[in-house]
Amino acid sequence: MLKLLLPLLTLLLPLAEGRVFHVTGVARFSAAHRLWLDRKTEEGNWDLFGKCSWKHGHGHNYKVTYTVKGEINPVTGMVFNIQLLKDTLGEILLGVDHKNLDEDVPFFQNHTSTVENMSLFFWLNLAADIPDGVELEEVTVYETDENYATYRGE
Repeated sequence: MLKLLLPLLTLLLPLAEGRVFHVTGVARFSAAHRLWLDRKTEEGNWDLFGKCSWKHGHGHNYKVTYTVKGEINPVTGMVFNIQLLKDTLGEILLGVDHKNLDEDVPFFQNHTSTVENMSLFFWLNLAADIPDGVELEEVTVYETDENYATYRGE
């Protein structure tokens, strides 16, 4: 089947040159956290964060999506090898999966573990491995299907 498609791909590849493509990957992890500000009282934290400030914390099954954009490489037919970014994300996930974000991840010892700060955390860690000619467009962290934040480097 691939032998039949190769001539077709060879003909279509020039159509892709100069066009910008958006490539998205997805990963999942589970972690616990607690929304809490030390400068607030327990009542003040409850007023601000509700049940998310409970003293024992709570957990989520998170989903992270990341999108890069760039032009097709005429040699590879890809924007870039997304497996490289998946490998980087795998290393990041080792540090957060089945962890207490506030206690086990140094970034969240100085930043409240909101979904907004989580998207920034993933952005900062992924951006370091983006090759020249490719741009990290956005990172979205889903705390639930209904609650998520997107960071676009702005």
